[in-house]
Parts: sequence; C-alpha cells; structure tokens
Amino acid sequence: MKNWVVALVLFITYVLMQIASIFLAPELIFYFSGKGLSKMEATSHGFAWTLFTVNIIAAIIFVILLLKNKKYLPVFKGKPAHMGSVILWGILGFFLAMAGQILGAAIESMFGVTAGSENTELLSNIAKTAPIIIPSMVIFAPFLEEIVFRRILFGGLYTKTNFWIAALVSAIVFAAVHGELQHLLMYLMPGLAFAFVYYKTKRLLTPIIAHFLMNSFVTVVQWNADKLQQLQDMQQSIITFLQ
Repeated sequence: MKNWVVALVLFITYVLMQIASIFLAPELIFYFSGKGLSKMEATSHGFAWTLFTVNIIAAIIFVILLLKNKKYLPVFKGKPAHMGSVILWGILGFFLAMAGQILGAAIESMFGVTAGSENTELLSNIAKTAPIIIPSMVIFAPFLEEIVFRRILFGGLYTKTNFWIAALVSAIVFAAVHGELQHLLMYLMPGLAFAFVYYKTKRLLTPIIAHFLMNSFVTVVQWNADKLQQLQDMQQSIITFLQ
C-alpha cells in the first residue's frame, strides 16, 4: 500500500472502533445487568469490556497493517536511535509529559479551571470495579493513540510543514479528542512532549513508552488515592502534634 492509503486505513479503523463502542456498550451493560449486578456495577463492567474489546480489535488490525507495510513507519531522515536511547528518551518523555501536565494544570487554575480530570477519575473508578479496563488504559491507549496522533497526524504534517506546526496541531487535536476542552493545556503539554521524543529518536516506540509510563503512573496513583490520602492525613496529624 502507499503511505497515504495505510494512514487512511489506520485512521478509519480507529474511528470505526470508537463508533462501534457506542453501540456495543449498551448491549454489554444489558448483559451484565442480567447477571445480578447493581446498575453501577453493570455499567462499569459493560463499559470496561467494551473498551477492551474494541481496543484489542483495533490493535490487532494496526499490527497486521504495520507488519505488512513496514515502510510506513519511518518519517524522519537520519538513523533512528538504538534501543537503549529509545528507553532512556521514553523515560525522559514520561517526566516531560508529567511536568508539562502539572504546568498546564497550574496555568488552568489561574483562569479558575478546577484541577483534576473527570475522565481520568471516571476510568479509575471503573477500574476498581472492572479491572479489565486497565489494559485499555495502560497498553492499548498508548499504542493506538501514538500511531494515530504521532505517526499519522504529527508525522504526516511534519513532512509537509515543520516540527512546531506539526507538534502543535497534533497536540491540540490529541487534547481536544479527550473531550475536556477546559483541560486543553493539561492534555496539550504531554502531546508536545511525546512529539518531541519521537522527533529526537526517530522511533515511534519512544512516545509509546513515555505514554505507557504516564498512564501507568496515573492509574497506580488513582488506584491508591485513598491510601495516599490516609498517609497525608497521618503526616498532617504528626506535624500538628509536634507543633
């Protein structure tokens, strides 16, 4: 296939899987409702299994297409970084993304935007009831989103424009599709970080690693939010006692 055809098929696959989830979710929620679960539990399981199903189908299609069209992945001129550098830049990308997200949240708060992502909190709450959603959050999302937003969008724009235009446009679209426009900056910053490490190493695996680490970290923190709050309360109690 020509590169533009591969990109189009990948993009259409991604969109179709999102559309399919709209129709599949009610069916699975109805199915779990018949298993004696509460409405909230049935909704969580239905939503979690919907995401897992559509994401694994999309991932399989993506892998098959990319294996059959290996010439599609290279974007930048020059020799790609070796695996050691990819891992190191992936880790650096994680810290850049987290720092950028904190900075974005701080700027948003200056304009009166409430801190915290409702999407992240919702997914984390669902994960506590239906852990099957965790692979979608930690594995499939980084893999699929980096191919769509970094290789297809950023990579495609980079060949026609330059790094900054491609990075900004791809990051803005990446932020917008998460559906929380009030947190545009909070999603924009990681998008820029992922584009940067992709550009530096010339390997798509680098932003995938950074994205994976960020989603994993957020999932662990949200999963243990209650324990962390208890620890903070204990520390505050000790400080108060000593004072």
